[in-house]
Amino acid sequence: MATVTNIVIDQGTTFSLEMNLTNDDLSAKVLTDYTCTSQMRKSYDASTSTAFTVAKVDATGKITISLTAVQTAALKSGRYVYDINIESSTETLRVLEGIVTVTPEVTR
Repeated sequence: MATVTNIVIDQGTTFSLEMNLTNDDLSAKVLTDYTCTSQMRKSYDASTSTAFTVAKVDATGKITISLTAVQTAALKSGRYVYDINIESSTETLRVLEGIVTVTPEVTR
């Protein structure tokens, strides 16, 4: 089951979020054979999405999702949903999910 973490993204700024994945015994999850993807959408059934850039450190289980200032400036303020999935040839896991709140930018 995915961990639920709600996040706030300030429109027009650089955004990043790091997480460390662990196994049941709390050792670092080795991500060598996994691909990682993450998107946010206005609603679960929305046809358009914004893809986060995802970076991973295979040996430590660290995943970072990010958006550039240009990408966040293009987002409309409001509520979105997101998740982070990891996939190998044997399993697909949703490791993080939640609500994204995009706060409006004043200074442009």
